[in-house]
Amino acid sequence: SESLVVCDVAEDLVEKLRKFRFRKETNNAAIIMKIDKDKQLVVLDEEHEGISPDELKDELPERQPRYPSHAAEKTFIVYSYKYQHDDGRVSYPLCFIFSSPVGCKPEQQMMYAGSKNKLVQTAELTKV
Repeated sequence: SESLVVCDVAEDLVEKLRKFRFRKETNNAAIIMKIDKDKQLVVLDEEHEGISPDELKDELPERQPRYPSHAAEKTFIVYSYKYQHDDGRVSYPLCFIFSSPVGCKPEQQMMYAGSKNKLVQTAELTKV
């Protein structure tokens, strides 16, 4: 359900997402987030500047364990990239990516599914 909220968004991440949304830099950048299961919070995992889509793909876990977990982790990503329109205009849209590798535990799947809408709303993403 869209009203279900399993995890809230950490306050420092809320501010980071707000600043990221209005950033002035023209390079590709990403904020990678994960859920802190013990605190039931979406928290910052990593930040990347000047990262291409292929490099971002390489950062995402597939089936390998990822520190500190011993199981594959789901991930939320907000990605800003340079987009050249056919008419010559340039824009820097934000793209929301939800990575769900094979092998995630059902408990983790539910935590992420129940937190996605809250994160999208908090980050004020209009297109998902």
